[in-house]
Amino acid sequence: MDLLTAAKEVREHAYAPYSNFKVGAAIRSKSGAVYTGCNVENVAYPEGTCAEAGAIAAMIAAGDTEITEALVIADSPLPVSPCGGCRQKLAEFGSSDVRVTMTTLAGKTEVLTMAQLLPGAFTQEHMEGN
Repeated sequence: MDLLTAAKEVREHAYAPYSNFKVGAAIRSKSGAVYTGCNVENVAYPEGTCAEAGAIAAMIAAGDTEITEALVIADSPLPVSPCGGCRQKLAEFGSSDVRVTMTTLAGKTEVLTMAQLLPGAFTQEHMEGN
């Protein structure tokens, strides 16, 4: 499955009545499966969830644990970047060379590796010996 198509489709299901900023995310796991997520806002801000977190949760629920590629899309003038928390979540399940595509509905695109998106990421290696 194409990540761009999957992210566009799931974005339409986003629940964003407060910001009207719908985001879709699609990730491909090492198994080749594609998982999607959309942002879900909550009137008790900041209790909502990000699209990337939803896609990761779907991947984990399916039994996969490694991201090989990710894509995030929103209707914004610039390619939408994962928030800081989602960068860390993506880094938990993807190596530093995983490509993250950030794009807009109009087609503006930027591609970065996880290392470029989150230099100096806190990883499992930091926890060794504890």
